[in-house]
Amino acid sequence: MAVRRVRPSQPLAPHGLPGHLVGFVEALRAQGISVGPSETVDAGRVLTVLGLGDREALRHGLACAVLRRADHRETYDALFDLWWPAALGGRTVIADEGADEDAQDGLPPEDVEAMRQMLLDLLAENPDIGDMDERLVAMIAQIVEAFGRYNSSRGPSYSSYQALKAMGLDELEGRLLAGLLAPHHDDPTPTQEQIAKALAAQKITQLRRMVEGETKRRTAEQLGRDHVQMYGIPQLAENVEFLRASGDQLRQMRKVVGPLARMLATRLAARRRRARSGAIDLRKTLRKSMSTGGVPIDVVLRKPRPARPELVVLCDVSGSVAGFSHFTLQLVHALRQQFSRVRVFAFIDTTDEVTHLFGPDADLAVAVQRITREAGVYTRDGHSDYGNAFVSFAENFHNVLSPRSSLLVLGDARTNYRNPAVDILAHMVSASRHAHWLNPEPRHLWGSGDSATARYEDVITMHECRSAKQLAAVIDQLLPV
Repeated sequence: MAVRRVRPSQPLAPHGLPGHLVGFVEALRAQGISVGPSETVDAGRVLTVLGLGDREALRHGLACAVLRRADHRETYDALFDLWWPAALGGRTVIADEGADEDAQDGLPPEDVEAMRQMLLDLLAENPDIGDMDERLVAMIAQIVEAFGRYNSSRGPSYSSYQALKAMGLDELEGRLLAGLLAPHHDDPTPTQEQIAKALAAQKITQLRRMVEGETKRRTAEQLGRDHVQMYGIPQLAENVEFLRASGDQLRQMRKVVGPLARMLATRLAARRRRARSGAIDLRKTLRKSMSTGGVPIDVVLRKPRPARPELVVLCDVSGSVAGFSHFTLQLVHALRQQFSRVRVFAFIDTTDEVTHLFGPDADLAVAVQRITREAGVYTRDGHSDYGNAFVSFAENFHNVLSPRSSLLVLGDARTNYRNPAVDILAHMVSASRHAHWLNPEPRHLWGSGDSATARYEDVITMHECRSAKQLAAVIDQLLPV
């Protein structure tokens, strides 16, 4: 059985294959993946050597040329599938001579149960779904065509949701698992059962990716690449907005804390080296010039007096901004050596100190989970109350802030229409050397609804921090020199 690829009449790239490669590089840059001129040249050389004969070899070769970070691979793969598709148009099955009638008939139209059984048989025949058996590839194309096609306002389009719903992956995974455990009869060992479950889950996951890839490919042909790039390409972890991130995305974002912290620490070290010589001391320079008749031959520099300030972090850990606060705490924890001391206070409607949970050897994930269980961060209904939180901080920890302290407030400033206690925050700001507020909400939402942002901005500098990349840029500006 072979797969025939039907090519529709589409215009070629305006500058041929080199122009197509440049367009691919520009798409990577648009998603936030840094690809410079030298990487683009390397990608051209890879394309020259590997050619277009082996698509997977080209995928890995271009990845080696243009990627600098492993966590960008998911976004790269999605864009590669879009710009270097496995086929153009539909895929049709040509049965080999001597094949049985069922294979020649292909997928029975609208027969969901028969489709699922054929799919199960193909999955059972392929020990490794990564081999991408041509019959399975062709069947996925038929499923998307039969069950995923719909008419949108812009014309025919394809939905992976509809195709996956028709396939019934949960039921399919159960039947596949039963088939894998059948040789062990009714008494498989725990190890055999665990291996079978992992294999079944892996096949179903790969099957889901194949369906999503096929629908994106067809949608791009119908509606254009720009449409798919806008809605169908996974964002880089550092560009995902905190308030819209899913659980998986938050876990991915936490993995970028280390690289971000190292980058910020490197920049700070460079700034300190440049500032090590100190500024010109005009008074001492003029005094020394008396020996040369008032001509300042020797310049006297002030001795730098770098002082690492204390950092006081006050963070909202309520459900609406918990992901943002947790990520920021991890970043601050990774940069704790840049400060003489770091004290962390958490609140929902009442403030409590949680510094002891963030020791040098602490497990950050465990520490974050312990905050809501062990700390006294709420005494009322569990909704954010910034005013009461500031009041409780001022009453219970009035000696924490000093002229050596830098105050960092984390939260969306949504008070649930309660007293914002702006005067208490103003007193906290005046007691500190520096004070900044990091807000994960988009700036155009500040002041809407129950947001007290407009009132808080009168007494403290507020920064928009919607993503990890934006947060890193703000922290970079605020780090002490």
